[in-house]
Amino acid sequence: METIRYYERIGLLPGPVRTGNGYRVYGHHDVARLRFITRGRELGFSLSEIRDLMRLAEDPDLSCDDVDRLARHHLAEIRERQAELQRMAQELERTIADCCGGRRGTCAILGGLQTPAKPV
Repeated sequence: METIRYYERIGLLPGPVRTGNGYRVYGHHDVARLRFITRGRELGFSLSEIRDLMRLAEDPDLSCDDVDRLARHHLAEIRERQAELQRMAQELERTIADCCGGRRGTCAILGGLQTPAKPV
């Protein structure tokens, strides 16, 4: 519920209609917007990007090319992060492989955290 209020504060969701006793009432359009936001977050889009996508979805003068461009840019960022995570995993695997399970003072893993990264 706090997330929904946050989305209202930043303008991603309109403020809801309230009943006489103060309960929030959300319509079908509000629920659809929330699903859109949720799905965008699941795909890793930032709230700013989701705002842009929502604007693109609601503006009849904009084309699918605009959406495509934003989605492709996001996919490129995901692939860059994926490559960085792969590099980190490989470096950590090498560090773990260097570990001989001895005393903490000779721990290769702790030592690896104290030295600069090796070029890949």
